[in-house]
Amino acid sequence: MSMMSIRAATPRDREAIRLVEEHAFGQQTEAGLVDALVTGGDAVVELVADEDGQVVGHILFSRLFVQNGGKSFPAVALAPLAVEPSFHGTGIGGALIREAHIRLKEAGEVLAVVLGDPAYYGRFGYSRARAEKFESEYQGEALQALAWGEAPETGKLVYASAFGSALAA
Repeated sequence: MSMMSIRAATPRDREAIRLVEEHAFGQQTEAGLVDALVTGGDAVVELVADEDGQVVGHILFSRLFVQNGGKSFPAVALAPLAVEPSFHGTGIGGALIREAHIRLKEAGEVLAVVLGDPAYYGRFGYSRARAEKFESEYQGEALQALAWGEAPETGKLVYASAFGSALAA
């Protein structure tokens, strides 16, 4: 009987995480983004789904800031979430999101932003309405937010520098 567990990513998981990202997205962009975020010290919560010793899923929340009126408010960005294609539809992605949310709330985070499928991320509380007033280069239907407490509703979203360099590559 197989046993799936979710745990914090460790340095020894780096290669397995890279492979999961490449398999899930069919390209190297997201794997490069993960490497750049981790190397740059921007990772806030990074988890893996481990199935019998094999990494089959990965989620990363990185530091994001909301700038508004000369103030900078810390938040987090969910990117990326990846599951090995052979494990799609098994609930691993949802389990990673729920566990990460628990850890983020325990750490005092109050705002998360994601760029993704509204039907999927809406199941976890993310909404377009919560994000639509933010100024962002990614503004559109896929930009969603989730707040667990008092958090700004307007301002400019400033992502870690890795987003610009990894996505431009």
